[in-house]
Amino acid sequence: MTTSPPLHIDDEECRRISGVMEVVGRRWSSGILLALGMGAERFSEIEHRVQGLSGRMLSVRLRELEAAELVARDVRPTTPVTISYRLTERGIELLRSLQPMARYARRWEPVAEEGKGAEATG
Repeated sequence: MTTSPPLHIDDEECRRISGVMEVVGRRWSSGILLALGMGAERFSEIEHRVQGLSGRMLSVRLRELEAAELVARDVRPTTPVTISYRLTERGIELLRSLQPMARYARRWEPVAEEGKGAEATG
């Protein structure tokens, strides 16, 4: 198996990557992004699609994702007011960029899990 040499990433790029990973790596964030990417728009739809996520935590994470400009909140002046959420262009691009990481996790996660088991028994 041949591998290509690692790409050079300078300190500034590393800082930027860390910032993005910090937001996405928070518990529930990637699930929320995925739910939105799969068509969920309303708060209750997102909450239903992300198993185990409480309404309180969903509110917190949505605010964080809005602040990171990954999610936009749309308010329609109906009675009652209708609030929906959607991925921004930035959020769509981020979700697409996570696909290689998902492939990586599918490929290597079992190895990591085996290593954990070996440590626990050894």
